[in-house]
Amino acid sequence: KTAFFDVSKKELEKYFGSLDTESMNMLAGIMLHSMYGLGKLELMMEDNFLEEITINSSKTPVVVYHRKHGWLKTNMKLESEDAIYNYASQIARKVGRDITTLSPILDAHLLSGDRVNATLHPISSFGNTLTIRRFARRPWTIIDFIGKSHTMNVEMASVLWLAMQYEMNIIIAGGTASGKTSTLNALSAFMPNYHRIISIEDVRELFLPKYLHDNWVPLTTRNPNQESKGEVTMLDLMQSSLRMRPDRIIVGEIRRHTEAEVLFEAMHTGHSVYSTLHANSSNQALRRLIEEPISIPPLEVEAIDLILVQHRDRKHNVRRTFEIAEIDTGVGDQQLNSNTIFKWLPREDEWETTNPASKFVRNLNLNTGMTETEITKELEERARILNWMSETNQNDIDQVGNLMNLFYSQPDLVVKAAKKKLDPKELFKVD
Repeated sequence: KTAFFDVSKKELEKYFGSLDTESMNMLAGIMLHSMYGLGKLELMMEDNFLEEITINSSKTPVVVYHRKHGWLKTNMKLESEDAIYNYASQIARKVGRDITTLSPILDAHLLSGDRVNATLHPISSFGNTLTIRRFARRPWTIIDFIGKSHTMNVEMASVLWLAMQYEMNIIIAGGTASGKTSTLNALSAFMPNYHRIISIEDVRELFLPKYLHDNWVPLTTRNPNQESKGEVTMLDLMQSSLRMRPDRIIVGEIRRHTEAEVLFEAMHTGHSVYSTLHANSSNQALRRLIEEPISIPPLEVEAIDLILVQHRDRKHNVRRTFEIAEIDTGVGDQQLNSNTIFKWLPREDEWETTNPASKFVRNLNLNTGMTETEITKELEERARILNWMSETNQNDIDQVGNLMNLFYSQPDLVVKAAKKKLDPKELFKVD
């Protein structure tokens, strides 16, 4: 976009050299929006409070989903059905796709990573449609979650930190737009940088902290071309990732049996795996994994250590961690049990600790030798660090990442700083 803007200014200067800088920039911006971007919609695309931009036809106004206020009707309309089609066609061309009356449905992604769906009349009865799901330009962090957004409490975040540090397998479940991917991204900052990380997605939505980039390989699927050639599926990437010697594998979403099979095979061969799944509770997530069409045997599903469930409260327009549960079986029992550790209480908008963690503690004891008392102390220490980070506004993804990196190399330094409530900048001063 910057290159296009600069070229536009140079061309304008040839014909309108007498214009002042402000007018020149304005004209170049209009050209950028009209020829390279999405015209009128570009203004909405720059609004970080908008999550969805929807056009249902040229006869109705553009409707948006606002992060604070929910669905809102705007004062903008597109002038014709052709204008909607032109936007959809422009998006399709940029990703090597096509949308026509013969192929009237488009699923694609913008260069920014935003997800796009388009349909053409008469498939959509009232007219051509365009739906854009915008992803946050600044990734949410665990400090955002325990602070301003009140998505979870610090005790839950501490458990998740220990689980991530010691390579437990975690599935993040939830409904549509409940914050599954945002949570997965926030938890990624707890990974140490000496582990090799492979992420597999339909489109790049994960933005890991910079301190992890040297040993992170992000992989994305590819749709077939118009001759139905060149497709790279999620399954292809998952099978390939196992030959890349990963320590940790992040999979965007579990959808099909074949993909889930490879995922659980990775868990059982010593890889730490993290993924998302559409389900509204830990029990529902288990049923989805065991029953058709995913159909994974219960003994394999037992490899999951924790299921975190995200919930979107439509009444108050907020997102909350609904529950964190561990998955276990009895001795010689093939029946999976879900032990809920934390549960959200909607009336109080707080969380209760429902049951003591058993598998979580058992696994930590087995892999680290820590006693239950030592694990409790570790959790308290991490809660203190997270509260200190929240109080000192360390809520940028790289600020969180840098402090995690420092903690893994010099834990005593970070623990001491949190106890004394020092300014985190002091820890990174170069003498």
